[in-house]
Amino acid sequence: MKRVLSGIQPSGDLHLGNYFGMMSRMINYQEKNDLFCFIVNYHALTTVHDKDFLEKNTFQAAIDFFALGL
Repeated sequence: MKRVLSGIQPSGDLHLGNYFGMMSRMINYQEKNDLFCFIVNYHALTTVHDKDFLEKNTFQAAIDFFALGL
């Protein structure tokens, strides 16, 4: 079994591009691999400088991950 590691920046609201570009692949990968997904909120600090905005988007990304079964 392979290990797959992937992360997403919470620099804005998640959209269909995020789903088709990353999340749907991760849903498929987790069936046959050890999958580790994470939210790279410190990495997003390079583009987002508003603490409250980043906190909201980090929490929302976590909700979206859980809702998709990741």
